[in-house]
Amino acid sequence: MKIAVFVSGGGTNLQAIIDKIASGEIRNVEISEVIASNDSAFAIERAKKAGIPSKVISKKLLGDEAYDEATLSELNGLGVDLVVLAGFLSMLGPKTVKAYANRIINIHPALIPAFCGKGMYGIRPHEAVLAKGVKISGATVHFVNEHYDEGPIILQKAVDVLPDDTPETLQKRIMKECEQVILPEAINLIAEGKIEVVNNLVRVRK
Repeated sequence: MKIAVFVSGGGTNLQAIIDKIASGEIRNVEISEVIASNDSAFAIERAKKAGIPSKVISKKLLGDEAYDEATLSELNGLGVDLVVLAGFLSMLGPKTVKAYANRIINIHPALIPAFCGKGMYGIRPHEAVLAKGVKISGATVHFVNEHYDEGPIILQKAVDVLPDDTPETLQKRIMKECEQVILPEAINLIAEGKIEVVNNLVRVRK
């Protein structure tokens, strides 16, 4: 299965995917290209080090419509089977989302439907979790539709929120113990044909 990985920042989740493909934990998957939303994303360096082609497609520079067209053209040219949003802070355009329905997945650093939606990215979900005093948080892998964080949920993993947590410590723990576990797992399940969407709900075949 060929995938494209979209990134905006440091690329720690990209690195987890690269490492688990290399170790054989993710099987029969090839990263065709890493697509960054800006040219300063360190994830580009990670791709380069792993010998993976990368490209920058900037919504800020292109504008919404041209960005959508450019993204769709790039994906069609690559012939990918799955699009993986791994710490990607832009929203894909409607043509791309429609063309790749149930073939785009995203990792969100909270337990959807809590602490999600527009503006809830980066450190913000963790700040909101601590401000609310909830006792459990985590991460969610879901399919992408035309609305922020509303597509069918594939996998979730939780961790306890500790009394002395800061947004930064919680973010790091969720990234390591949740995001970098369930995102590769979801890719593997999809590659093995074990995921189906029925009535907007995900079923995992044994």
